[in-house]
Amino acid sequence: MTRILGIALAILAPISAGSAPARAQQDQAPEKPVVQLLSVQGRVHMLVGAGSNITVQLGDNAVVLVDSGLLQMSPQVLAVIRSLSQKPIEFIINTSVDADHTGGNHNLAQSGHFISGMNGETPGASIIAQIAVLDRMTAASGKETNEPEELWPTDTYDNDKWALFNDEAIVLEHPHAAHTDGDSIVFFRRSDVISAGDIFTPDRYPMIDLAKDGSINGEIAALNRLLDIMVPRADEEGGTYVIPGHGRLCDRNAVANYRDMVTIVRDRIEDLVKKGKTLDQVKSARPTMDYDGIYGADSGPWTTDMFIEAIYRDLSAATIAPEQNPEKQGKGSKKNSSSGASKGYR
Repeated sequence: MTRILGIALAILAPISAGSAPARAQQDQAPEKPVVQLLSVQGRVHMLVGAGSNITVQLGDNAVVLVDSGLLQMSPQVLAVIRSLSQKPIEFIINTSVDADHTGGNHNLAQSGHFISGMNGETPGASIIAQIAVLDRMTAASGKETNEPEELWPTDTYDNDKWALFNDEAIVLEHPHAAHTDGDSIVFFRRSDVISAGDIFTPDRYPMIDLAKDGSINGEIAALNRLLDIMVPRADEEGGTYVIPGHGRLCDRNAVANYRDMVTIVRDRIEDLVKKGKTLDQVKSARPTMDYDGIYGADSGPWTTDMFIEAIYRDLSAATIAPEQNPEKQGKGSKKNSSSGASKGYR
């Protein structure tokens, strides 16, 4: 009997040992793909996880993208796009010059096709941006650049508005000196969806890039323009949706709350600047305190302190006479009279 039991245990031992890893693999939850897709409405989808949000608009014969994400994410981005459509990518619209919005330009353009009929045209999708984006990428603005030529826009617009068509009207608008000096808002008119780029980032304070001629008053004006375009379904919710540069899909209510927050913080800091407070004194006053739980960050690429400092330096420079600071002329240094709710701050 003892001998039989020993043989049985010897047989069962390797089976039990081999089944443990198998059970561990079954219990382990499958990993989610880094790049994920959300159907928004109409012909528009939102692609998340590529560095910045990417908008995908599906026409009957072509695909239009807004922003292209980071370079290294291009294979995953293209795989997700191809799960939706095998049609060629005709246009890639960049909402700003930032690398997380333009890094995949070349790779994704190679999967596209656009024919303008012009001599010397290279194959691939047309890459569209406001002309300031091209100026910065090519160093035409006088700033140094390390952007390779293959990422540069192939088509630009230099006025306040431009339009395309891909089975619905696609309207591009250029807000002056908001996040940067080359921002674009992209409105898919029939689908009723807007791609806002980094003008609107609902999980953090807006990045006012002073090095690229962004401004706090231009940012508020751009948010007001978004609200002008958006029409809610009911009670400020539903209706027009906005795809932000980063973060979740939003409706008009979220944009209005964000605009009010930015305006209130701007007014508080402006009041302190007029009183002659230093940057350290402004930071000590904590002008963002009641919003930090929603939008604030102590670390990462854009912190609360960086947001406060950008507003302070922008408004401080705006108080200098134009002849002493000509670079600030035309950057929207005047307060927007329709900039939303405002609270007093002392």
